[in-house]
Amino acid sequence: MRRHKSNSLDRRNAFASIAAIALVAGCAHHRPTREFAADAPFSRNFSGSGDAVCWSVKRALLSQGYMLDRPNDSGVMTGSRDEQPKPKSNVTTRLQTTCADNRNGTSIVFVTATREENDLQKMKQSTSVGVGPATLTMPSGSAKVLGTVRRETITDRNFYAQFFILVQGYVDQERLSQSSVPATSRPSALRNEPPQTAPAAEEVPPAASSMPSGRPPVQNSPIPNQ
Repeated sequence: MRRHKSNSLDRRNAFASIAAIALVAGCAHHRPTREFAADAPFSRNFSGSGDAVCWSVKRALLSQGYMLDRPNDSGVMTGSRDEQPKPKSNVTTRLQTTCADNRNGTSIVFVTATREENDLQKMKQSTSVGVGPATLTMPSGSAKVLGTVRRETITDRNFYAQFFILVQGYVDQERLSQSSVPATSRPSALRNEPPQTAPAAEEVPPAASSMPSGRPPVQNSPIPNQ
């Protein structure tokens, strides 16, 4: 009887040890990943005003064939580009950019890219027919549609580095174009200079011969003939 109790106790201890080991292994396997990091590749600072940098971002997107959803919006822009690597598959890349002025001569650009893969798939179609109070659903064939098989956020640092290099090139072009404008052709308000006025005309004093002398004019008397 005692031996039976000891065997049961040993089995319970063994099961408890196995459960503890499995729990520790499960916790180690499901450790939370680092979701927020200071060195994330989704943003970069550029030298320049917000208007110039946002315009450079827009030019970078358009130069790579991205179609903008809201082309008139300069702060937040979303562009998409489609590719067909296989006859029955389609890949869509979407970029969302946000740029803001830091108010210190620099601007920051945020960008996030997603990749979506769609394959041509067959989908069964059905037709509903009402017969009296009942409704019958009957198969009516199939149709080929694009179905999403994969969607993910792009985290490749090289992908974002190439995009930021392209933006930097347009920022440099914008800076050169602004510096090449001659100062004489810029408005005085942009240079914070007071507007220039024409000099006042100087008053010219009248000639001495026209000024009255206060005495009656001298008349020449005739010389008598001798």
